[in-house]
Amino acid sequence: MSTVPLLVFDFDGVLVDGMPEYWFSARRAALQLKPELQLSEEVPADFCRLRPLIHKGWEMVLMAAELSRHQFDLAGLLSAYEERLPEALARWDWTPALLQKALEQVRQQSINHDLDAWLGLHRFYPGVEQRLRRIEDDGGRWAVLTTKGEDFARRILTAAGLEPWALFGHEQGSKPDVLAALIRQQSCPIWFLEDRRPTLEQVCCRLDLAPVRCFLVSWGYLGPGDDQDLPAAIHWLEPARFQAPLAEWP
Repeated sequence: MSTVPLLVFDFDGVLVDGMPEYWFSARRAALQLKPELQLSEEVPADFCRLRPLIHKGWEMVLMAAELSRHQFDLAGLLSAYEERLPEALARWDWTPALLQKALEQVRQQSINHDLDAWLGLHRFYPGVEQRLRRIEDDGGRWAVLTTKGEDFARRILTAAGLEPWALFGHEQGSKPDVLAALIRQQSCPIWFLEDRRPTLEQVCCRLDLAPVRCFLVSWGYLGPGDDQDLPAAIHWLEPARFQAPLAEWP
C-alpha cells in the first residue's frame, strides 16, 4: 500500500466561499416557485447564520422561502434544524427533488447568460489555489467531494486552472458512501477535509471508514462551538498548518 495520501476536499466552505452565489441562486429559485415572495437582493444575515447547518443545495432554496415568512423563527431553526426541515417542506408543499431541480436550473441559466458574472460570485479562500498546486509537489493527489452539482464545481475549478484527480458531485451519492468506494478502489491513505462537523462525525461512526483521516478546517461555514471538544479522530486544521508540508499535518 502506498504511503502517499489522496486528499479529498469538500468544496463549499473549504476551497471556495460562494456565499453571494448561494443567496443569488437560492433566492431566484424560490422566486421561480413562488413569484409573490418578498426577498431582499442582499444576502440576509440570518441566511449566513443558517449556512453552517445547510447540507444540500435544495435546503438553501427552502431557507430562502422560510426567510420571507413573518413568523420566521431563526432561534428554532438554529436549535433544531434537521427536525424543522420536514415541517418547512410540508408548509410550502415542496419536495427536495423539486427544489434541487429549481436550483440547478437557475445556476444553468446564469451560466448560459453570463458565465463570468456567475463565476465572479465565488472566491477561493486565501492561499487555497496555491496550496492545491503544490500538493503534487508534496507527493500527493487531490480530489473534490461535494454536495454541489459536479458540472458547477468543475466550471469554477476550470476557470481557476485547477484540475483535481477526481471530482464527485451530489450525483455520485453521499460523502460517506463515496469515501467507502475510494477505500475499496485506492491502495493509499485517504485524508478528508471538511468544514461541516456533522459530516465528519458521520464518517467517524462508520467502521468501514476507519482508515479515513478526518480534518475539520478552521475557515469556512463553521457553526458555534464546532471547534470545541473534537473527537480524537477529527483533527483541527488551521491555515498555517494547511500550507505546511503534509508530513507536518496533525
